[in-house]
Amino acid sequence: MPHDEVSKIQRDRAKRLRREMTRAETLLWRHLKAKRLAGLGFRRQVPTGNYIADFAAHSCKLVIEVDGESHDFEERIRHDAKRDEWFASRGYRVLRFTNDDVMKNLEGVVLSILEAAEQAVPFSLTLSRKGRGNPTADASLTGAKDTEEHP
Repeated sequence: MPHDEVSKIQRDRAKRLRREMTRAETLLWRHLKAKRLAGLGFRRQVPTGNYIADFAAHSCKLVIEVDGESHDFEERIRHDAKRDEWFASRGYRVLRFTNDDVMKNLEGVVLSILEAAEQAVPFSLTLSRKGRGNPTADASLTGAKDTEEHP
């Protein structure tokens, strides 16, 4: 999603949507902004391709959508499914919540987002730096002896 070409029309539309966020989006944004949720950097109203995601965390490839009543209609449901497929084809998981979910169960919504983010974060292997970790194991891997003193 990052580095996608975005038209001026999409960029302007995203700016307008940021100014006109729904009450539910504003409430959820308070929990997502400024890396408040597990240090994840979420962006709001993110223009991507032909779509604008309500919220996106690129580091864990997560898109959050907050849907109003208009998403209850069959045509809109089909459009949302197509949109979700598009994000999935780029490696993103989409979580959808209704305005009602956010307004009545904000804590549950935030916990669901946190769980999804934790599942999506790629495993990272921490390698020991010279002078750290197990000197014997490091020496045996390189065939060298560790002669440095370690505090």
